[in-house]
Amino acid sequence: MKTINGNVNGIRRVLLDEMAQLYELRLASEQFASAELLTLLADYTMQIGREVSVYIARDGRIVDVSIGDSGKVSMPEMRLVRNLDRLCGVRCIHTHPNGDGRLSSVDIGTLRSMRLDSMAALGVGESGMTSLYAGFLGEEENGERTVLLYGPLRPQKLPQAALMQEIALADERLKSTTKEVEEARPEKAILVGLENTEGYDTIEELAELARTAGAEVVARAVQKRRDIDNATYIGSGKAEELSLTASALEADLFIFDDELNPAQARNLERILGVRVIDRTALILDIFAKRAQSREGKLQVELAQLKYELPRILGKGVALSRQGSGTIARGPGETKLENDRRRIRRRIYELEQDLAQVDKQRGLRRERRKKDAVPLVALVGYTNAGKSTLLNRLTEADVLAEDKLFATLDPVVRQMTLPGGTEVLLSDTVGFINKLPHDLIDAFRSTLEEVSAADLILHVVDVSSDYYEKQMAVVEDVMASLDAANTPCLVVYNKIDTAPSPLPAARENTVCISAKAGEGVEALLAAMETALNSGRKALQLLIPYDKYEAVALIKAEGRILSEEHEETGTRIHALLDEPTLWKLKKMLGENV
Repeated sequence: MKTINGNVNGIRRVLLDEMAQLYELRLASEQFASAELLTLLADYTMQIGREVSVYIARDGRIVDVSIGDSGKVSMPEMRLVRNLDRLCGVRCIHTHPNGDGRLSSVDIGTLRSMRLDSMAALGVGESGMTSLYAGFLGEEENGERTVLLYGPLRPQKLPQAALMQEIALADERLKSTTKEVEEARPEKAILVGLENTEGYDTIEELAELARTAGAEVVARAVQKRRDIDNATYIGSGKAEELSLTASALEADLFIFDDELNPAQARNLERILGVRVIDRTALILDIFAKRAQSREGKLQVELAQLKYELPRILGKGVALSRQGSGTIARGPGETKLENDRRRIRRRIYELEQDLAQVDKQRGLRRERRKKDAVPLVALVGYTNAGKSTLLNRLTEADVLAEDKLFATLDPVVRQMTLPGGTEVLLSDTVGFINKLPHDLIDAFRSTLEEVSAADLILHVVDVSSDYYEKQMAVVEDVMASLDAANTPCLVVYNKIDTAPSPLPAARENTVCISAKAGEGVEALLAAMETALNSGRKALQLLIPYDKYEAVALIKAEGRILSEEHEETGTRIHALLDEPTLWKLKKMLGENV
C-alpha cells in the first residue's frame, strides 16, 4: 500500500490507512477533479484540521497524497519532468482549512517553479466545502510567467471540460516560448546564514558573491541560533519554513553562508526541494569561471575535487553501495568506488602537475634574486582595488571590475620608481572571509610569492563599513603564509568614496584613490623609502681582479647602474651595513 507523505504526526494509523485509499481513485480523462475526490479531501481536512493535497497525473491516476498543517501546505519532493517547453504533466489539488479557497503566494510560486498543469485550492470551513480556485500558467511578460485564475467555483459543479482545456492551452503557451528566453534568466537564490556577534555582515558579502556568480538574490534568511544544527545547519523547523519561501519566490537554489557537511547538504536538499550549495562551493564556482592561465585552472580543479570527494556519497540513485564481508563484495566495483578512485587519481595528477609549476616558479624567483630586482606584492581583500592600482602604476590594462574576484590569475609588471629604482609589481588573488581551506592549499605556490616579496602593499577599501574586519582577514592569511614579518605598507584606497573621517595617519600608511589617481605620488615615494630603508647609496670602482666583490653586490645589494671602464667596473648600488662590512674586507679602505 502506498503511504501518506508530509506531516502525519499525531494522526491515527487507521485514518492514515483510510486516506491511503485515495490512491485507488481514478479520474476520467475529461475530469479535472471529481465530486467524490473533493468530498473526501474536505472530510479528511475537517477530521484532522490540516491541509491535504493530491497530485493527479494526466491519465487520472493519483500519484501522491500529502498532509500539511493548519497554516501551510506541504509540497512533497517529486521527480517531475520539468522541460522548458512543456508542463510537468501533474496537477495539484489541495485544501485550505480556513475556508478561503484563494491561491496563496506559495501556491502560485509552486505552480510556476514546478510547471504544474494546474494548482487548485479547495476552501473547507466548519460546515464543509466553500469554493474552489484553480490557477494555470499564462503568457510570458517581462521575464515572468503570468497566472490565469478561475474562481470562485462551486465544488459540486465544476466546469470540468473548460478546466482540462486550460491545461492544454497552458501547454501550448509554454511550447511557443523560446528556450533562449528561459535559459537567459539568472538563477533565483535565497541566502541563508546564522546571526554572528562579530559585527560583520557576512550575508551582504554572500550576496555580492552570488551576484558575481550570476545569480539573482530574491531573499535572505538569518537564523538566530547559538549553535549550528548538526543535521540541517538551521534546524528542521526553519528548513520547512524556507521550503515554502522557495515555492512562493520560485527560487532555484539556496546558498548557505558556511560550509555544509555532506549530511547537512543532503538533508537540506530533501527538505527544501531545490538545489543547495554553500559559500565554499560558490567561491570555487567563481574561481573556476575566472581562471584563465593553465596554472590557475589546475589550482581551481584541484580545490574543487578535494571539496567534492567527501560529498560524492549519495549523489543520485546510480551510486550503489556494497555490503560488508567477503561474499557480499561481489565480482566488480560499484559506481561509487569507481568515481572515488577516478577523483583520487585526478587529484594525484593535478598535484604532480602543480609541483612542476611550483618548481618553475621557484626557478623564476631565484633568477629575480640574482638580478637584484625587488618584488612588491599587492595583497588585500577581494574588490579592494588591487588591479585598479596595478593599472594606475604600470598601465597593465588588467581587468578591473566592481565584482568580487574580478581577477584571479597573478600578474607581474615591471615599473620604475621616481628615484630610479626598478621593481616588479605583482598582483595576487584577493582574500575573503571564510576563504576555503582547499583553495588556500591549492593556491599556496602562487600565494607564496607574497612571502618572497621585498615589500607588501596591503590595499584596503576604506569605503567599506567593515574594512577593519577585512584587514584582519588578510593579516591572518598572510601570517599563515609566513609573510607577517615582511615589510608592509598599508594603502588605504577609495578615499574619494569613503565616509569621513578617514583613518588616522600612522607610520607606514598611505591614503590614495587608485581610480582617481589621488595620493599616488606619495605612495611611490613611500615605496622607494621602504625598499631602500637601511641601505646606503654608494658609487664604487671595483678592479677587474676583485670581481668577487661585484658578485657579492649582485647577490646581497641592489645595483642601480653598472659601467665597465678601463681599470674596472663602476657600480652605483644600494647596500646595507653587513654587505658594506664584507666589501671592506674584500676591497680595504677603498669602500
